[in-house]
Order: sequence, then C-alpha cells, then structure tokens
Amino acid sequence: MAEEKRGVGGSGGLAINTIHTMDCIEGMQRLPAGSVDIIVTSPPYNIGKDYNSYDDRKPREDYLDWMGEVAAAAARVLADEGSFFLNVGGKPRDPWIPFDVVQRFRPHFALQNVIHWVKSIAIAKEDVGNYETITGDVAVGHYQPVNSPRYLSQCHEHIFHFTKIGDVALDKLSVGVPYQDKSNIGRWKAAERDLRDRGNTWFIPYQTIRSSRPHPTTFPVKLPEMCIRLHGCRPGTLVMDPFMGIGSTALAAIALGVDYIGFEIDPAYREIAEARIAEARS
Repeated sequence: MAEEKRGVGGSGGLAINTIHTMDCIEGMQRLPAGSVDIIVTSPPYNIGKDYNSYDDRKPREDYLDWMGEVAAAAARVLADEGSFFLNVGGKPRDPWIPFDVVQRFRPHFALQNVIHWVKSIAIAKEDVGNYETITGDVAVGHYQPVNSPRYLSQCHEHIFHFTKIGDVALDKLSVGVPYQDKSNIGRWKAAERDLRDRGNTWFIPYQTIRSSRPHPTTFPVKLPEMCIRLHGCRPGTLVMDPFMGIGSTALAAIALGVDYIGFEIDPAYREIAEARIAEARS
C-alpha cells in the first residue's frame, strides 16, 4: 500500500512525501515559514553539465543572483533550529564556484560547519600506521583523472552547513566512528563509549555503475542520510530538497523514517526518482 501523503499546513499547502514538478522557488513560496527541519541539496554548479531541461551555462552573475534567491526562499521555510546542508562543487579551471555561491547565502544564514566530501583518497602505507589488515598503499573511491598538466584531479567537494544563527546542537555521534586506539575510552571524560566525532571529512564514494548515469550530477544516498542523521531526526521531521533530481534525498529520508518534500523541474528525472522510491518502499 502506498504511504499516505499529507499536506504542509497553510494556504496553498503542498503534499509531503512527494516530489513536485515545479520551480523550487515557486514551491518554497507555497510552504509555510519555518515548516522545514532539514534541507539537503546540490544545485546545478553552472559548469556546463548536460541536464535534460536546465541550461547549466548561465552568465555567472545571473547564476549567482539566482542562488541568492534560492537562499532567501530557503531561509524563510527553514525552522529556527533547522539545518541546511548545501553541496556545491566546481571544476579544475574554475575553483571559485563554491566560494562564490556561499557568499550569496551569507546574508541569510550563519555558516556553522564546512564538511569536506571526499570521493577518492590515496594513503601511503607508511602513513596508515600499524594495522595487520592493511599491507600496502591504499587508493579508494571514485577517481576521475583531469587531462591537463596544470590542474589536479578533483577528489572532493564542499558541503556547507548553514543554520539561522550558528548555534544548532548536532547529534555528532550518530555519524561517529569507533576509536582506533581503544585506550582513549574512559581516559578522558567525553570518551564514554567506543565512538568519537567523525569530524568534517567524510569519505563517501559513488557506487560503481556499468551503464550511463541517468542524471549527470546526482550524489550518493549516503550523503543526505549522513546529513540528516547529523542534524538529528525523529518521526515527523521534514526534509526538503529543492533540487531533487532522481531522488537521493527522498531515499535517505525514507531509510531514516522521516518525511520529505522535493522540487524537480524535469519530469523525466522525477519519473526515475519515483521509480526508485517505489522500489525502496516495496
């Protein structure tokens, strides 16, 4: 049986647990102020990706002005104790993009944390330490080489964590990691169990696929899942993704038992998202 879809209160309320085929600013204008607990999204980066319906080659100032409008609309709907996780990347010959975008969010939000999403990493054995299971150098994750003598391959992107005034308490151990040195447990007051703060570097690789990607810039479901868990969630929490794409944020919300609402202008991407959601619920 399909899950019941309920609406967000207020005039012009939109159904939740739904991806709406509409412009995200229009959609957010129809939501009540303060009605969203968590926003997780990755907007177009304006680097020339081939989307079905969206032109990813806008003049830079037009693109940044639009990002400012998205920021203002998101600030209105985000709860006072809410979190906004914004994933923005760039390209080797234009590394300013994420920093230009974040400046357009600055008038509306406090930047509480900057998380580094590591997609590929190489670690020399001599730097790993003494672990019996690691016998050589380690190189893991999604690596896309850059064919240029000038630029390094991009193995990471930013996740900017915005809040209203920068004082939102987080559930850090919900995405924590065990101590490598177990002697830390009980040695200092905060180490009451075998779990520590992961910090702001998150290694989240893409799943390997053998066919073409249905969307040029989708992020792994684990990324929004970790963002939602870090903020803290319980039944009734509402997660929004203004650029839902093929549904990764919705799938993360479903896995964690919370509600979602999303916007996506491309009907084909929404159709893929709904198929993924149906499979997750089956």
